[in-house]
Amino acid sequence: MNAPDSVFFPLPGLRMHALEAGPVDGPLVLLLHGFPELSESWRQVMPPLADAGFHVVAPDLRGYGGTDRPDTGYDVDTLAEDVARLAHHLQPGRPAHVVGHDWGGAIAYHLATLKPQVVDRLVVINAPHPAILARRLWNPAQLVRSWYMFFFLVPWLPERLLAARGGQRVPRMIRRALSDPSRVGDARLTPYAANMARPGRAGAAIDYYREAFKGAVTSRRTRRLLRDPPRIRAPFLLIWAEDDVALGRELTQGLEPYFEGTPAVHFLPGVGHFAPLEAPDAIAGLVRGHLERGAPPK
Repeated sequence: MNAPDSVFFPLPGLRMHALEAGPVDGPLVLLLHGFPELSESWRQVMPPLADAGFHVVAPDLRGYGGTDRPDTGYDVDTLAEDVARLAHHLQPGRPAHVVGHDWGGAIAYHLATLKPQVVDRLVVINAPHPAILARRLWNPAQLVRSWYMFFFLVPWLPERLLAARGGQRVPRMIRRALSDPSRVGDARLTPYAANMARPGRAGAAIDYYREAFKGAVTSRRTRRLLRDPPRIRAPFLLIWAEDDVALGRELTQGLEPYFEGTPAVHFLPGVGHFAPLEAPDAIAGLVRGHLERGAPPK
């Protein structure tokens, strides 16, 4: 098995930490984590993909883990540009396969929409297409599930609570969103607590939400993209863990207008929101199947 190595990449204006596995001349796969996670979420997903010949890189996104924490740049345009620059750094002039979970999925959608030349194949795990979320967020059931998004708009208090007591609220938050918490040992969640306890890290993570709401309210361009986005041309797979406490299954419906091809949806029963942590083998198998579909013979 190809165990991931810890590496750093010097991008323009940002030093990015990542986990890396597999042959460097293999097809590039970028794995983008969500909130409140790290590249660590992909550690058990990476070896099967690397063993299949993929060059697998899971970065800590801007403000997380070993990646720099600038004061600004937590809007989705900049976050997607970070990923585009990473792809260019690793294999200039060639598209990458992009896989995103939660916030990483939101970034992946945005990248595939506005920079189609960067994305070869696209996989998203438990993150709705932004246009669908914008339309259905106000449904009463989804509003209840999404209460935390609105709480994060409150100044300074959310980051104070996340960072308090060595970040120990974060593992508890993740455990509550697992279908079977016994599948994820305490040691696997320790890095998330340590990250949120570091100065400024919790605020950076929450700024993703604040910038998203700010853009939806103040930017005509953002509102236009949410209302009528360009179709994504990359072949697309949505993996949806059915026991998601934060996002309803109805958010998987109505994808067709947003893709040039036919979007595929695969449901994972008995798995919660943090599917890469809770079901890494299933995720690796589904991702590999999508990436290899239609690939030239070896």
